[in-house]
Parts: sequence; C-alpha cells; structure tokens
Amino acid sequence: MHPYENLIAVTDRSLCSGDFLAQIKKIVSLHPHSLILRERDLPDEEYLLLARQVQAICEKEADVKVPFFVHSRIGIARQIGCPNLHLPLPALSALGSRPEGFACVSTTSHSMEDMQQALALGADLIILGTIFETECKKGLRGRGLAFVEEICSACPVPVYAIGGIKESNIDAVMAAGAAGGCMMSGFMKKQ
Repeated sequence: MHPYENLIAVTDRSLCSGDFLAQIKKIVSLHPHSLILRERDLPDEEYLLLARQVQAICEKEADVKVPFFVHSRIGIARQIGCPNLHLPLPALSALGSRPEGFACVSTTSHSMEDMQQALALGADLIILGTIFETECKKGLRGRGLAFVEEICSACPVPVYAIGGIKESNIDAVMAAGAAGGCMMSGFMKKQ
C-alpha cells in the first residue's frame, strides 16, 4: 500500500518552485490515485504539448501507471488518447450527458443537488468541495466533514474531497465516507 494512493494530484504550475515536469515525476513516483492536469490558463496548443509530456510521465515513470486526467479539454483528451476526463459540473451540464469514449469522467460537486445532477449526467467520480479552508480560495469557508458524510452516504460513485486536503486530514475525510481526497499545493510544493 502506498501512502498517497487515496489522493488525486491536481496540478498548478504557479505553486511549483522548480521545474514543473521534474515535479510531476516526483509526484508520480509517490503513486497517487491519479493526476489531473488543471492548468486552465494555458492556450490549447501549450496545454496539448504539456498534456502529452505529463501523460508520458504518468504512463512510464513509475512502476505502477498513474491514471491521467485531462481537465476540461475534450478535444485534446481525444487527440492524445487519454481515457480520463475531468469536467467542471457547468461544462458537463452544458453537454447534457457525459461525453462518449471515456473510461472515467469526473466532475465537481458543491451540494447534494450538484451531486445528484452529476450522477444524472453520467459522472463516474465526484470531486466534492470545498471541505476545509484553503489558500487557493481565501475567505471561502470549508463545508466540513459532516458535509462529506452527508454526500458520501447518498452517492453510489467514489467521492474525493477537495479544499484544504492534507496528509494530516485525509484519514478523517475517508472516515467520513470519501474514497480519498484531492491535493494541489501539498503535491506541487512537495520536496
């Protein structure tokens, strides 16, 4: 068992003090559950290049392949043959159903209604936030562990908590029913 196997790594280049691809290699060597290449600020051409590089790292750098998710860009996911896609709920909702041809489609949820809508649209995995206060969303109060428990008890697909998730609180999140958590700064700043 790897200590990070219940954590999804979510990228943010701006949090990385060194070489981004070297940091991705370090993250993949920790065997997280999966990795979502977020990088929303990049134009499609740059995201495509980076996605190819990160996908190759996820598939080849570790003794165990780390599932790789393209964030939001359906065309790029298809172009590089990525079987996993993360779509924010508004984007998934705009499509009317999950896009075909993907092994796993994850989406975000911030309420019971969001979770139910995500399920109706065919989501395979729910990323539930914001659980604890976090630096990347200053001023937004965390929903807490009771919220995790409420959603997880009603959700038939895996739920991963996001927002202030750390190695020190992942056990409590999982005790509340989550399959695991998503960690951004903890992975991007890992030495």
